[in-house]
Amino acid sequence: MATQQGRHFLQIPGPSPVPDRILRAMDMPVIDHRSAEFARLGHAVLEGSKAIFKTTQPVVIFPASGTGAWEAAIVNTLSPGDTVLMAETGHFATLWRNIATRWGINVEFLPGDWRRGADPAAIEARLVEDREHKIAAVMVVHNETSTGSTSRIAEIRKAIDNAKHPALFMVDTISSLASVDYRHDEWQVDVTVSGSQKGLMLPPGISFNAVSEKALAASRTNKMPRSYWDWQEMLKPNAGGFFPYTPATNLLYGLKEAVTMLQEEGLDNVFARHKRLAAATRKAVETWGLEVLCQNPAEYSPVLTAVLMPPSHDADHYRKVTLEKFNISLGSGLGKVAGKVFRIGHLGECNELTLIGALSGVEMGLAAAGVPHRSGGVQAAMALLEGGDAANAPRAAVA
Repeated sequence: MATQQGRHFLQIPGPSPVPDRILRAMDMPVIDHRSAEFARLGHAVLEGSKAIFKTTQPVVIFPASGTGAWEAAIVNTLSPGDTVLMAETGHFATLWRNIATRWGINVEFLPGDWRRGADPAAIEARLVEDREHKIAAVMVVHNETSTGSTSRIAEIRKAIDNAKHPALFMVDTISSLASVDYRHDEWQVDVTVSGSQKGLMLPPGISFNAVSEKALAASRTNKMPRSYWDWQEMLKPNAGGFFPYTPATNLLYGLKEAVTMLQEEGLDNVFARHKRLAAATRKAVETWGLEVLCQNPAEYSPVLTAVLMPPSHDADHYRKVTLEKFNISLGSGLGKVAGKVFRIGHLGECNELTLIGALSGVEMGLAAAGVPHRSGGVQAAMALLEGGDAANAPRAAVA
């Protein structure tokens, strides 16, 4: 296979490209994780992470993938035999359901068509029916990475309140944190689950649980066995900047730099940038004559755009052609949409020029793979970005 020149375009919706600043920050000697030097690092990342989740409550950091954070949320708050309400928004909501089921949780799975986010009205209606309050938790994926649909978390919080239901509220932000507006405290989320490899721009290997007082109270009385994932065992040494077992020190160096970068840009500007790039991507897809998988404009993802292939054309074949010819990786279809969609990631360290380069690869790939389309998608995206849509334009950073 011929060696391809230039930097590879990693346009999958996570892991996202790691910025050079973060790579340099991680290029450090491993230090004594019981030292005062490490305690300063520990304090910095534990406190800095709170700003990204928009919380004053504890953020627990585990050396793990997002799957570990899913499991930690379950075993710290629920007991075998509990019932939870989840929404079928896509592949990752389905995986979270499967993990809960393995822990002996009864999951009521509100059916979905994988083209929309969770329905607040359906959640409210089911909670109103639950007069005995048997449902222990409502669990929702904020940004469904398999479909490009973003659930309306503030509206779901309102639905829970309207139903006057005491259920815990758990939200997966693995692909949305630091890319989509998210407010753990304001939206009264009890457990927010996340990971390092998406909007935080880090390699995989760190996962997070942001937890409320209500969730902590549940963790003191629930009956689920745990050891590695126990919040209480983490929070004790965290108070001094330490961890109960060997931490991922170099990833924590990277996390500290990631928090700094996000704060330098300003979270509102980060969110506006993602929305702007997503709008340009959808404009390109529309111009090509292709269809975006997400059907509700209010739920379009700022993180990725999932694109439906024309009938009789295989998305994986198209991705293979595009990778081999133009050195760009696009996300595959997962679960029910395998082979039917490809996904364009536009998250993390991505700007206008990066996106236009990626969209050029996508458009050239459509031609190379013989996928029916109209030309001009890249030019349409450029025109939108040049217009500087005021609704999505970043505000000047505050000194």
